[in-house]
Amino acid sequence: MFKDGDLWANQTNNGYQVYFKFRGGLDGKLMQSIWSDSKYSASDYGTKILDNTIGQRELFSYPKSPHTVLDAIRAINDENYGLILDYFAGSGTTAHAVINLNREDGGRRKYILVEQGEYFDTVLKPRVQKVVYAENWKDGKPEADKESSLHGVPQIVKVLKLESYEDTLNNLVLKDNGDLFAKLNNGVKEDYLLRYMLADQSRDSLLNTEVFKRPFNYQMDIATDSAGATKRVNIDLVETFNYLLGLRVHAVKDRIEKDGYLAVEGTLPDGETALVLWRDCEKVGYEGLDALLGRLKINPQDSEYGTVYINGDHNIATVWENENGVTGRLKIRQIESEFMALMFGEAQ
Repeated sequence: MFKDGDLWANQTNNGYQVYFKFRGGLDGKLMQSIWSDSKYSASDYGTKILDNTIGQRELFSYPKSPHTVLDAIRAINDENYGLILDYFAGSGTTAHAVINLNREDGGRRKYILVEQGEYFDTVLKPRVQKVVYAENWKDGKPEADKESSLHGVPQIVKVLKLESYEDTLNNLVLKDNGDLFAKLNNGVKEDYLLRYMLADQSRDSLLNTEVFKRPFNYQMDIATDSAGATKRVNIDLVETFNYLLGLRVHAVKDRIEKDGYLAVEGTLPDGETALVLWRDCEKVGYEGLDALLGRLKINPQDSEYGTVYINGDHNIATVWENENGVTGRLKIRQIESEFMALMFGEAQ
């Protein structure tokens, strides 16, 4: 018999018989095709629950019942852990269901929600915050049980806002080419604009090497409404780079305010350990970098990291030879070139 998880095969006289284990279900039974229980009603258990939680009426049309999502999760996963993804999060019913299910069985399920609607700040985010704080709500106020418990749960929720197409356009700045563009005929103008001007003359307007000298101060003009108004907003290059690398973060040492640096320890997708060292190059120059590496115990001889990423110019020794003549190497990667290659597909 060959077996691997939920799919396995038994050898018979006539060949192989393949088996597949059906997971989940309610009360040990397979889910039915039609869910007719009243608890699945969008109006009775969707709208009413949302309105009572937020404390306002009709902020979101036809939210699903948390019981519908809760039973759907049970149907596909009979364990008390896992990652639930909802890339059309709407009012946040999926998060509501996951949080309540973890309350019920002490589970460790996590959720990822994706939403671009303007109701993110007015409905989805406050709903998650409230459901974490208390299990039951009435007219926007938490309700305790007979033992005066709100049944709050410990939770860390990270909110990531992605740069939009409009944000990119708002921050494009073209280099001055004098009156060359005005002298071109209409046909050439279009080719020049699309094939060269946008690609070349706007290249440094979003990210360039100068930005990485003071990476904690990078800002962009971000749209605040559909009418075109913008606001200058700080952009998190550190978090962006972690995602570009696919880094599984284990620890962060934030010394930005006091010492001008931030160190991120983690594991790369191939399993290699890595350290990403960000510094304000005006505070931590060549001499300061040597001292910093000493405090962090980073050197080619005994570094615990497979790869070290550093922003800004440096003169770190990457090759060493011990007393037995054995040569070793510390892999140092420049953050700027790695960032550009991963973000824009530029050759290193």
